[in-house]
Amino acid sequence: MSENVSPIKYFLSGGFGGVCTVLAGHPLDTIKVRLQTMPLPAAGQSPLYAGTLDCAKKTIRNEGFKGLYKGMSAPITGVAPIFAMSFFGFGLGKRLQQTTPDEELNNVQLFAAGAFSGIFTTTVMAPGERIKCLLQIQQGGHVPQKYNGMVDCAKQLYAEGGIRSIYKGSVATLLRDVPASGMYFMTYDYLKKETVPKDGQKQEAAVGLLWTIFAGGMAGVANWAIGMPADVLKSRLQTAPEGSYKNGIRDVFRELMKNEGPLALYKGVTPVMLRAFPANAACFIGFEIFMSFLNLVAPNL
Repeated sequence: MSENVSPIKYFLSGGFGGVCTVLAGHPLDTIKVRLQTMPLPAAGQSPLYAGTLDCAKKTIRNEGFKGLYKGMSAPITGVAPIFAMSFFGFGLGKRLQQTTPDEELNNVQLFAAGAFSGIFTTTVMAPGERIKCLLQIQQGGHVPQKYNGMVDCAKQLYAEGGIRSIYKGSVATLLRDVPASGMYFMTYDYLKKETVPKDGQKQEAAVGLLWTIFAGGMAGVANWAIGMPADVLKSRLQTAPEGSYKNGIRDVFRELMKNEGPLALYKGVTPVMLRAFPANAACFIGFEIFMSFLNLVAPNL
């Protein structure tokens, strides 16, 4: 990413990239949430899902392919402002650290700018994450359907616990997104910088596209390598019945450590990593395409 780019262009391009992310990655996100929130099996019984592939097969068999897209209404509605705010926060975080518009930031500064962007997204993301997770765990034959879509879910949550219920899991979302966003943007910028042609050499468009795919995909992997434990705790907290965890994420963590051990913090890691590369490659391709479009039609924006 060029250093001398206005935060407004980051905002608009990030929103477009976010839509690309959801369309590419939602099915594996559904599998991730179902693996993270499935109940512990009784003694002598098999778990509800044996793994990523088994969850995908059972979801398709019981609910059809559309079952993999359950809960997509929430992120697809909120994803443009979420990613727009994320990229805007990153652009602003860079600007705040620069003494001149063209100053190149080091990796620590890029991480700080990315972490700063994570604060921006939580206000918008937390309610959408809560609704998405609740819709995703409504599994055919396993969990009775309580919500008839995004709006109905939001109404019921508000009726049960007010705005506090809708924002349940906000702290966990913040704990996930601040460090994960730092790794996300730092990784992408570092890898893109490493591929910039030296000594005035030109880079073919196809090669540039491949490096964008690689850098975006690896940024997604780095993001989830850092954010996965907090995401597991968030999913557990956001899908639990009202009043289950009086002390929030601390109670979720204590219960998980006691009953399942540290490895449970990486439940769902397989679909997360399978999703991370293509979804975030799609995000940054969308981002770069839209940024190029804005530079063409509105160079002074």
